[in-house]
Amino acid sequence: MATYKKRGYKPKTKADRLEALEEQSKTAEVFKSLDEGASKTEQWVIKNQKIIFSIIGAVAVIVLGYLGYTKYIQEPKEIEAKNDMFQAQQYFDQAVNAVEKDSLFTLSLNGGEGKFGMLDIIDNHGSTDAGNLANYYAGMAYFNLKDYENAVRYLGDFKSDDDVLGPLAAGGIGDCFIQLNQPEDALDYYKEAAEMKTNNFSTPIYLHKAGTTALNLDRPAEALKYFQRIKDEFPESSQAGTIDVFIGRAQAAVN
Repeated sequence: MATYKKRGYKPKTKADRLEALEEQSKTAEVFKSLDEGASKTEQWVIKNQKIIFSIIGAVAVIVLGYLGYTKYIQEPKEIEAKNDMFQAQQYFDQAVNAVEKDSLFTLSLNGGEGKFGMLDIIDNHGSTDAGNLANYYAGMAYFNLKDYENAVRYLGDFKSDDDVLGPLAAGGIGDCFIQLNQPEDALDYYKEAAEMKTNNFSTPIYLHKAGTTALNLDRPAEALKYFQRIKDEFPESSQAGTIDVFIGRAQAAVN
């Protein structure tokens, strides 16, 4: 077994001297191996330095190109798109609160007073955040105009990670399919909307719609699951106020 030797220790016996020489030899071999490895690495770097510098240069070009594109091309596009969208968004907001809604929703879609509508924003600024958002507005405008097929089309093109807008778009497609008398498709989208983002606003809304749709499809056990979740997880929601009635209906149908 190896023993600890103090600094300055000098081997006294022949065995100790042989052991010391063996240890020195092993140490020398380790350092020689490290030197050889470092030398090979250095030689490889020297031999391939053109390739290495080419890769580094290519990465730098890509990074700088991306930063330049974002700063000098994409950001100005986003600003222009938002400015072009302003009037169409105003028409949409007015339509939501107006008595005569159809004309304002139509203006929101097609534009007016020489300004772009949502469809123009999609065509001209489709690669921007505003162009994406215009899909949502267009879909909801078509829904209010009872053009459900176009509503499905544009809401389906809208992509969002937002906690509210994402579920509202999916749920809006579900509402369209209800109007198109396609309850099976509607149920799929209500479930998607309920599961997409959990929050106290949209989740209980689409759980309730999923439950009532499942009940109408004669799937009471599935409906009961959605209703019970509202009762358990969202007791403060407006849907929870009458949820016991729906739970009772589902339970009666199951039995």
